[in-house]
Amino acid sequence: MRKHKITDNRKQMTDSNLPSIGCLLSTAVCLLLSGLFSFDNTWAAETWGKYMDLNLTLTQNSYSDNWAGGEAGNVSWVANVSSGFEKKLSERLLSKTTVKLAFGQTHNQNPETKKWAKPVKSTDLIDIETLARFTLKAWVDPYLALRFESQFQDASYPQLKRFINPKKITESGGISRQFYKTEKNEILSRLGLALRQIITEDIADTASRKTEINSTNDGGIESVTDVKLALSDKISYTSKLSLYKALFYSKSDELKGMPQENYWKEVDLNWENTISVSIAKYVTVSLYTQLLYDKEIHKKGRFKETLSLGLTYKLL
Repeated sequence: MRKHKITDNRKQMTDSNLPSIGCLLSTAVCLLLSGLFSFDNTWAAETWGKYMDLNLTLTQNSYSDNWAGGEAGNVSWVANVSSGFEKKLSERLLSKTTVKLAFGQTHNQNPETKKWAKPVKSTDLIDIETLARFTLKAWVDPYLALRFESQFQDASYPQLKRFINPKKITESGGISRQFYKTEKNEILSRLGLALRQIITEDIADTASRKTEINSTNDGGIESVTDVKLALSDKISYTSKLSLYKALFYSKSDELKGMPQENYWKEVDLNWENTISVSIAKYVTVSLYTQLLYDKEIHKKGRFKETLSLGLTYKLL
């Protein structure tokens, strides 16, 4: 996802972009609603299949004032919410919404003064996706999807608080294939065309702390594969592989002649994997890895790994 590292070449907007965003969103919503009004009366008897997992991880260490060696205390915490809602709305329409939220901070102590510094954000994620799949009982099924990605707090400039920034909205449609499905397992792949908008609240003047809203648009081919497997009663594995190839970009003309002129044409990759092991009723060990590649942000791939032991509660 393009966050605050979006280059200055992408931080310009004309008023003509605003209507296009509204039109694309309206079109996606209308297409989704058109399926809702084609129900038969049997959908009312269906119940929502839902789950919600809450996870809190806390790490703390401290040292006495006479401890030798220059060590300092720190406190780290991360809260995660993972939920999903699925329902067969009609004989031929299946709706599924997934929500992933995460936020965490690290508090560090000065090794000399022993004073605690202001907390630093360590984890921040908002990822909400709605998928409407038309089950035609064929080898592939048509689908429409709407995805919103952002973060709770933009900490790139600490002197100015900006929330839910940047925002990435993706509307896509195409064909999908469910390779495997049981009560606790699923492998679903989809391939289609996608339109994306990245909306940022950029700092126009640091002295007056004024901001301005900028936006960029692009469109291309998207591939998404979701895997959810229950390896045993206590071990689960989830994975999401997203690939995106842009075919057009609203700011491509402004990049002509620059070294990064064709960076936007490269395939973007986002591969997330989570292995969770339940060692007690409310205690879970989780290993999360993420591999990102977006040449507009960095020429090399970026990797993140988080190993945590925390409290987990299944609300639904």
